[in-house]
Amino acid sequence: MHAPDGFIDAPVSIAAGVVAAGGIALCLRGARRELDDRTAPLAGLVAVYVFAVQMLNFPVAAGTSGHLLGGALAAVLVGPWTGALCVAVVLLVQGLLFADGGLTALGVNITDMSLATVLIGFPLALLLFRARVPLAPAAGIAAGVSVPVASLVFVGFYALGGTADVPLGTVAAAMLGVHVLIGIGEGLITGLTVAAIASARPDLVYLNRFRREPVSPAPMVQEL
Repeated sequence: MHAPDGFIDAPVSIAAGVVAAGGIALCLRGARRELDDRTAPLAGLVAVYVFAVQMLNFPVAAGTSGHLLGGALAAVLVGPWTGALCVAVVLLVQGLLFADGGLTALGVNITDMSLATVLIGFPLALLLFRARVPLAPAAGIAAGVSVPVASLVFVGFYALGGTADVPLGTVAAAMLGVHVLIGIGEGLITGLTVAAIASARPDLVYLNRFRREPVSPAPMVQEL
């Protein structure tokens, strides 16, 4: 889903950059309320994990492929503000060091792959969790939904300022079709990851803060 340089025209890319910068500024303020000495190291690990899972490409028909996004997963684990920052940092590193996504399109990429996935994924996960859907399935469903929604945000950018000679309907069908499949994979991986972390340290999962009963660290097994 990374947009390369020149794929979206300059006016729309600049507008997306303004949106992304404003969103990141809000996230920086909000992250102060989410992070503490216990959870800050987890945020670093989440960023590394998101970077790693974005390297997993899913082959799709006609030689196309896509990758996981990780925004919903990051938000569930460390909070929406911090989660969006984690993904934004990953996208910045990918653009600067790996030429994965154009630098002029960084605002587009951050808006659809960081801000949009968190904005859709975390509220949906929270809604499901409060409706008594178990933690891991709630996170997995939210992640699965956030991916195709983010692809539609990208289609919106293309509709406003796409420079390629490809009909909008073709782009929309290709993007949505590919990312529905990716969303299924992301939902499964997100659910399994959250379940694994919650089984060991449920107190470190941000979404667990909204559980009705308090969450305590997993008990240590005493040696005989």
